[in-house]
Amino acid sequence: MQVNDRSAIKIGLIDDHILLRDSLAAVINSFEGYSVSMVAENGRSFIEKLNPMTKPDIVILDLNMPEMDGHETTYWIAKNHPEIRILILTMYDSETLIHLIKSGVRGFLKKDVPPAELKHAMQCIMADGNYCSHTITGRLFNLMKNQGNKNSTWGSVILSENEIIFLKHVTSEMTYKEIALLMKISPRTIDNYRDALFLKLNVKSRVGLAMYAIRSGIVTMNY
Repeated sequence: MQVNDRSAIKIGLIDDHILLRDSLAAVINSFEGYSVSMVAENGRSFIEKLNPMTKPDIVILDLNMPEMDGHETTYWIAKNHPEIRILILTMYDSETLIHLIKSGVRGFLKKDVPPAELKHAMQCIMADGNYCSHTITGRLFNLMKNQGNKNSTWGSVILSENEIIFLKHVTSEMTYKEIALLMKISPRTIDNYRDALFLKLNVKSRVGLAMYAIRSGIVTMNY
């Protein structure tokens, strides 16, 4: 499948289920401003087909595929083409998500979501960089545990001690008001922390903050 509109956001689909893949392509091609530029049945096929003309802005892939599965494909894309945003389409919502986030995945969708949510997810990934469906977000936050003390420098971003504490609490199911009570500061101060971190980390949502906390190691996991 080739992109005719050069201004369209290009989507790559990697899934070994032909019927699902073709149906998904038809749905995406019906969205204004989006076009499926390439399809592949597994990661190996994706690598072989990838070229400057077909290189997608977003790759939507399944985890379970023959030859080169979603995990291997994710690692390869993150290493060789970090500019490509990755959206996992899966029925699974386990601890595997944490490892995928660390490897560079930008979002997760359950396979049974309606087309409108698929479009919204792609819009969020292009604008914000991150997206999780409501079901997966709940599962993700439940998996996160606040662990250990970390240094105040994360890559090129310098965070204050209170910002680090706030990020750890963001990965819980507490509301911002509850976080304020726990940290013994005002809700307005919490809003200031949130807004400052949105700018520092270049994210626009709580999910984005949580994903940053995981990738950077501020939050570690107990399995």
